[in-house]
Amino acid sequence: MRVLHVMAARGNGGAELYATDVMCSLHEAGLEQGVVMHPAAPRVPAMRAAGMQVDTGPLRLPLRSAARYAMRRLIRRVRPDLIHCWLRRAAEIVPAGTGVPVIGWFGNYKDLRAFAHCDWFVGCTADMAASMVARGAPAERVAYIPTFPSVKPQPPVSRHALDTPPDAPVLLVLSRLHPAKGLETLLDAVPALPRCHVWLAGEGELRAALGAQAARLGVADRVHFLGWRSDRGALLAAADLCVLPSRYEPFGTVILDAWSAGVPLVACAADGPKAHIRNGENGMLVPIDDAPALATAIRAVLDDSALAARIRAGGTRDYEAGFTPQAVTNQWLAFYDRVIKTKNG
Repeated sequence: MRVLHVMAARGNGGAELYATDVMCSLHEAGLEQGVVMHPAAPRVPAMRAAGMQVDTGPLRLPLRSAARYAMRRLIRRVRPDLIHCWLRRAAEIVPAGTGVPVIGWFGNYKDLRAFAHCDWFVGCTADMAASMVARGAPAERVAYIPTFPSVKPQPPVSRHALDTPPDAPVLLVLSRLHPAKGLETLLDAVPALPRCHVWLAGEGELRAALGAQAARLGVADRVHFLGWRSDRGALLAAADLCVLPSRYEPFGTVILDAWSAGVPLVACAADGPKAHIRNGENGMLVPIDDAPALATAIRAVLDDSALAARIRAGGTRDYEAGFTPQAVTNQWLAFYDRVIKTKNG
């Protein structure tokens, strides 16, 4: 079996990280693969260093029609058994009529039109997969395969290096600085949490606005903008709590990051957290855009060691039951086998 992956995004978002984590895990499992990625994608050098075949040529071309033509030539040369398109932009540059089964992977609730020439559809939540069927995708060609966390166990990062007192409760946010992530809600909660320091690990368009909000609220000395970090395991190891305040979150791989690292999680009730978090059992769930409720839930976990221990244990159980890298990698291998057998059968 030879799989050709196409990931056209160039950023560091959760979907991009997960897609490349899957490719790396499949590589370690011995699957023969080719990968098409944007030349600016940050993990291209590491993937090549690991022995993976990564082609950036088609995505160097400025016009979609030119990229599609280059993809057709590459497909003829590589002769994959199936093509795996990660997200909409990848699906748009894979030409129709290749004679090869094409998988379209969704990281959110996107319109199916961009995936019109895909033969199979995969959602990262059960609800997302169900929504594909509701919008016209054939049920027998739709699958749900969860994500898995990419954080590796690391020694805790130095709080001193991040201007954080050793005894201050640390609230860690692993997120793009984007309006969908509800970071304003968390900052609005910080004045009610006078001992807490917030670590915002991510980059994005709201950096200046969030800095101004923190200053306006008088909490700028307790809100630390860390930028994009590659040491999320070290950040989690040093944090007291992981917070996911998103307004919109189809899944939220941060949930798995926290569960796998044994860090209590507090989240707002966007679709992904609402589907996976059982309040008081494997996390705390509060209404979207409700800063007082968010502050109350954070205080409850910080002040009640039994509650924090119960949440940690519940998250660990759920993670080990179905979201480990090995478990998810096995699901992808089984799904690829099903796709190829259906074509050949």
